[in-house]
Amino acid sequence: MRTFVIGDIHGGLLALEQVLKRAEVTTQDTIIFLGDYVDGWSQSAEVIDFLIEFKKTQNCIFIRGNHDQLALDWLENRHEDFDEEMWYKHGGRATVEGYSKISPERKKDHIAFFESLKDYYLDDENRLFVHAGFTNLNGVVWEYFPKLFYWDRTLWESALALDPNLKPDDLYYPKRFTVYKEIYIGHTPVTRIGETVPINKACVWNVDTGAAFKGPLTIMNIDTKEFWQSEPLNELYSNEKGRN
Repeated sequence: MRTFVIGDIHGGLLALEQVLKRAEVTTQDTIIFLGDYVDGWSQSAEVIDFLIEFKKTQNCIFIRGNHDQLALDWLENRHEDFDEEMWYKHGGRATVEGYSKISPERKKDHIAFFESLKDYYLDDENRLFVHAGFTNLNGVVWEYFPKLFYWDRTLWESALALDPNLKPDDLYYPKRFTVYKEIYIGHTPVTRIGETVPINKACVWNVDTGAAFKGPLTIMNIDTKEFWQSEPLNELYSNEKGRN
């Protein structure tokens, strides 16, 4: 039995199907999804359909991404603190267009799926899985602002900026990086630093390899760190823009 983690999908069902096949995932494996299933490519609704069916035969853990929360707010007509124009610019338009083609019954199933998502997952080996990050120095249980689980970027920015010569027992070593054995995140694509593979900084593994844009989708074995990738999403959806 293996445990895999999958980065941000952003409506790219073709890529999701590719990585599951390339990693030769079986029903004995556990899959941890880091969120952002929607917004970007044209198959956001189809991704949710796939995941709803997938979890019936597969041990899955689904984390909430910021785009998933935005989609849920839209589906439930919650418009307070919701900038619809900004959401459209960042992938929401494709989601709205996709949902215009599905039945009210399917929408109800999708709302139930979005509402069931976890803010984070902590395994038996003290490995944390969260979409974006957290800010409380003592860890996720103490976080004052739960929205930061799917909006924060400071955890990854701090990991990138950390002097690699600092040791965990150093006075200046960030306490956030001493709480967990490993932290797995998505949210901020590594393409921003010119990469398209999972990147490890301090104890943080960033598995968002830019599938919303021109990067591939990635699935990684958390024990061996072996990973498999889809074709770049802009090639799989060559007639679309995604979030580019």
